[in-house]
Amino acid sequence: MASYLFTRKPLSVLHEEMKGDNRLRRVLGPWSLTSLGIGCIIGAGIFVITGYAAHYKAGPALPISFVVAGLACIFSALCYAEFASMAPVAGSAYTYAYATLGELFAWIIGWDLVLEYTVASASVAHGWSKYFQNFIGMFHLKVPDLVSTAPFDFDPTRGGFLPTGSWFDLPALIIVAVLTIVLVIGIRESSRFNNVMVAIKLAVVLLVIAAGAFFINSANWHPFAPFGWSGISIFGKTILGQTSADGSPVGVMAGAAMIFFAYIGFDSVSTHAEEARNPQRDVPFGIIASLVVCTVLYIAVAIVLTGMVPYDQLDVDAPVAVAFQRVGLHWGQFIISLGAVIGITSVMLVLMLSQPRVLLAMARDGLLPSGFFGAVHPRFRTPWKSTIITGIVVGAMASFIPLGILAELVNIGTLLAFVIVCSAVLVMRYIQPQAERPFRCPWSPFIPVLGVLFCLLLMFSLPTANWLRLGVWMAFGMAIYFFYGRHHSVMARRRES
Repeated sequence: MASYLFTRKPLSVLHEEMKGDNRLRRVLGPWSLTSLGIGCIIGAGIFVITGYAAHYKAGPALPISFVVAGLACIFSALCYAEFASMAPVAGSAYTYAYATLGELFAWIIGWDLVLEYTVASASVAHGWSKYFQNFIGMFHLKVPDLVSTAPFDFDPTRGGFLPTGSWFDLPALIIVAVLTIVLVIGIRESSRFNNVMVAIKLAVVLLVIAAGAFFINSANWHPFAPFGWSGISIFGKTILGQTSADGSPVGVMAGAAMIFFAYIGFDSVSTHAEEARNPQRDVPFGIIASLVVCTVLYIAVAIVLTGMVPYDQLDVDAPVAVAFQRVGLHWGQFIISLGAVIGITSVMLVLMLSQPRVLLAMARDGLLPSGFFGAVHPRFRTPWKSTIITGIVVGAMASFIPLGILAELVNIGTLLAFVIVCSAVLVMRYIQPQAERPFRCPWSPFIPVLGVLFCLLLMFSLPTANWLRLGVWMAFGMAIYFFYGRHHSVMARRRES
């Protein structure tokens, strides 16, 4: 049985699958892919997570946390770009792992990506709801308290859960439903919708940097690293730095582990390789270009935000808009809240666009029921059934689970995916050195090894609860694989025939 578990999917098979009638429509160029990446990266990371990470994890040293997380992403992005040029099909890291490490590792990373995109979508929907309520509040409108947020929240300073008095988050549920309908209609329409939203939110981010720079008070940067420069733990046991009331690490490294959530969008570009017109060239371009642009903007916004308002006074749910309100720029609050609502919408769009394509790739290989997850709409050419079930799950999670829990759960899943991709580059260079690589990760094995080490370091900086949640999720996934996927695997059936 062990030989079946580590069966690799040859690149020739991947390329052959793309000649079938059940593939997706190739309509995306390099700038559309870059826009999708920016659309997914710029959003909750700037408009939501900055406040939480500065307030509870890093303080004014948050820009350094962004640099650390950005380095881990750059190393991983170069590895993603190499694989995306070699295997331009749907599935992202799942497909890459199947071609290099075998079926069992492919299932693990695919199941992990399901966790990443689903929980990330729910996290962003939660942030969208807060900015939407902040925006309509300027017109003296209010969502009823009973349907304004998740029924409970988590307070890291007290280390416990607190009831909110609400039943569920209605705005989050509504936006997820609307986007699900848009995504079923088609990739071309979704891409155009995303391009408009990206242009608007980039203009808002540049406005935040330009206008906020005039209200920076350098006194707010002292002390610069109130939580320390480290914050590193091993499976929840802090080995370097301070801890918070709930026992989780705090400091620059802990902040980097938290805001890593902000960067996950670049890997979503690779999930759309099958819909790229020239994937060998355009997908690596989209991955790297979107990551570089967004890293620069993140660092600039973090500098401005922590300079405008003391870190311990930053609002956790809508930090940028509230920061402008506190310095008297009420017009800025209006524009930022509107831009955040639009910008975070595009993040959800791309995340919920990516998730069904991972499920599609797994279903094509027989690891999930192909009749449902592998179904492509005859008219719209989208994985419509997977898109609908994704919308249902995301809507439920966004309605009932608070932001802090969702964000940290996303990070550990994403970091695990990056570790496997960086490792897979090294494996592929060894087992298939002559394979065509339109884009090659530079300075190999130095860059892939750094990617593995940086991502592991950030994973270890996350609280123990995240490891436990990941373990439960993976145990559930392994049960599905051994009771269903292994017996329906297309590659296993080919070996038996």
